Amino acid sequence: MWLSDAQKIGVALTTFGTLFMFLGVMLFFDAALLALGNMLFLSGLTLIIGPHKTFYFFARKQKLRGTACFLGGVMLVFFKYPFIGMIVETFGFLNLFGDFFPVVLTFLRQLPFVGTVLSLPYIRPVVDRLAGSRTSAV
Repeated sequence: MWLSDAQKIGVALTTFGTLFMFLGVMLFFDAALLALGNMLFLSGLTLIIGPHKTFYFFARKQKLRGTACFLGGVMLVFFKYPFIGMIVETFGFLNLFGDFFPVVLTFLRQLPFVGTVLSLPYIRPVVDRLAGSRTSAV
């Protein structure tokens, strides 16, 4: 499947948003970097999946608590409370995107080096538990 130009820009914006949020946390919760990272992440997500799907993703009844926490955390970061904002935002992010973790884990296990590490006997059960993936009875 090929990406449109808007989706390619969205991937770049989401990547830079994640990078700026990581740098903001590493630089002792710099509010400017965190706010810029949040804006880039949200605009990139909107460009990747489209404005209507983005609205419906955040407005679903099952996701309202996660949406409220995520957007509330973003607002706290904008109002210069970066540490509390990032805690609230992380809780919202986990509620919103927690369903995708088993899919991401399955993808990571197919990568050459990372998959080998994630499948080691002592690491596998811990990662499975953190991702919330279910083990099959095969």
